[in-house]
Amino acid sequence: MPDGGYADTYSPRKVLDDPSFRVLASGEAPAPDANIAAFYNPNHEIHLVEKPRPTPGPGQVLVHVRSTGICGSDVHFWKHGRVGDSMVVTDECGSGHESAGEVIETGEGVTQWKVGDRVAIEAGVPCSKPSCDYCVAGRYNACPDVVFFSTPPFHGTLTRFHLHPAEWLHRLPDSLSFEEGSLCEPLAVALAGIERAGLRLGDPTLICGAGPIGLVSLLSARAAGAEPIVITDLFQSRLDFAKKLVPGVRTVLIERGLTPKDAAQKIKAAADGPVKVAIECSGAESSVHTAVHAAQFGGKVFIIGVGKSEQVFPFMHLSANEIDVSFQYRYANQYPKAIRLVAGGLINLKPLVTHRFKLEEAVSAFHVAADPSQGAIKVQIQD
Repeated sequence: MPDGGYADTYSPRKVLDDPSFRVLASGEAPAPDANIAAFYNPNHEIHLVEKPRPTPGPGQVLVHVRSTGICGSDVHFWKHGRVGDSMVVTDECGSGHESAGEVIETGEGVTQWKVGDRVAIEAGVPCSKPSCDYCVAGRYNACPDVVFFSTPPFHGTLTRFHLHPAEWLHRLPDSLSFEEGSLCEPLAVALAGIERAGLRLGDPTLICGAGPIGLVSLLSARAAGAEPIVITDLFQSRLDFAKKLVPGVRTVLIERGLTPKDAAQKIKAAADGPVKVAIECSGAESSVHTAVHAAQFGGKVFIIGVGKSEQVFPFMHLSANEIDVSFQYRYANQYPKAIRLVAGGLINLKPLVTHRFKLEEAVSAFHVAADPSQGAIKVQIQD
């Protein structure tokens, strides 16, 4: 566990060792004012818990979380207990990091927020120390002492009352709903990818995967002026959703058993040639290969997706075609931009939400999010 910055302030033990912490029995109705949350554990169980209502200290704000989206990583932590070797569920752990809400209490020294303010919650809180090169350089997503809520061991924001540092909240304009505010988190992921991939007006662009991150990447690429845009997926229903979201997108269904080279030929036919930028959102090795073979000489393959720990890449094809491959870890400096783009009407996130649940129904929400047959794109939990 990180040992600097905010790690002690948000130590998970403060919640787990509190006498009021308890796991609710299946079907048990919580008290109306209880601070409930959705937790997973090493036994791959997902359940509601009651935990203490926090009190803000100096520089802190207590937020009534009004809307939270379920991320694929939340489901992965529940089902598999880990993402890579450094993020492992070892105890009861609170879920959720795509949240927005309302300020209900402020701590000493907080002057920029007042009760009733509407905020988006940036879930990754770095140490912000002058001695941290990454924080000083503005690449705070690499801070070794970051507290990222819902990444074990830190509890997440899928709870009724969440305590947060005042400087890591972002004001929501009146025109944005709490739901849109929570969707600014996955949008921040996509915007970081668009920015670091160097996408420019008119760039032929491929997006691999039409899941939530692929779809917000599609919206971001369209707002950035990419043309044409091709999006791929294994499921026609998701491609149909993408077409409704951005009518001008060109869709390519990847049939199971199709080789990456053959899939790349389909993509190049749809794009009228190889693409300059490929944004890979699935993390699947075969999809990365497909993106590589669809890219032009001097192109860029930018990988947002999370996949298995070790993969094989077509080394000599990359080398002989001067194709750059880059990766992304979370995001930095994207929330203000995300809010501006949504408030300004350049990106419409509302159609992404396909299912909505009350906080008390969070367990059911997780089961829907984890079941492909339900057709969920983004599941929202509201309170």
